[in-house]
Amino acid sequence: MRVLVVEDHVTLAGRIAEGLRDAGMAVDVVHDGQAALDSARLAPYDVIVLDRDLPKVHGDTVCRALSADHDAARILMLTAAGDLQDRVDGFELGADDYLGKPFAFAELIARVRALSRRGRSAPPIVSLGDLVVDRARHRVSRGGQLLTLTRKEFGVLELLVSAEGAVVSAEEMLDRVWDLSTDPFSNTVSVTMARLRRKLGPPPLIETVIGKGYRI
Repeated sequence: MRVLVVEDHVTLAGRIAEGLRDAGMAVDVVHDGQAALDSARLAPYDVIVLDRDLPKVHGDTVCRALSADHDAARILMLTAAGDLQDRVDGFELGADDYLGKPFAFAELIARVRALSRRGRSAPPIVSLGDLVVDRARHRVSRGGQLLTLTRKEFGVLELLVSAEGAVVSAEEMLDRVWDLSTDPFSNTVSVTMARLRRKLGPPPLIETVIGKGYRI
């Protein structure tokens, strides 16, 4: 899952990003509304955590612009104001969910995950033969044995499972699983894929389609 955090308070933004990364998500961070609009055009985010009171372009304007695109990410709006009218205003702007500050971090993570699932038709638990991928609990097992995967390995596997047999290119994996700081010319996808294949064990589940990418 890929998330954009838009928060002008640099320390808070860093803490939110760190917590979401610890929960297994790829996270980019920007600190103003214009940067949020620019970033949303560059990368396919699943969820945008959007502060309402932003410099350069107000969060309300950002929310309205992003929600006008039906293929855009789900929006979780953050604000220090938490009364009923503020929540109503946020939903009318096109936000998918609303969380007032201060908030419990566990609740933020739960809401981000719920919004991500809402944007997909795939169920939270998928079984392919003896492979079971539990998106909600971030767990994978094969043949009844629980596997220990890194965040990126899980993200790659989740993307392949969601593709339902279609080919997923290395470029798409970089877009969906890694953040913008990743060098697109590195071999990070192939290295992660090799580790994932070893952990999944025999018989092989992931096929390389020469010149195109990978499929499960």
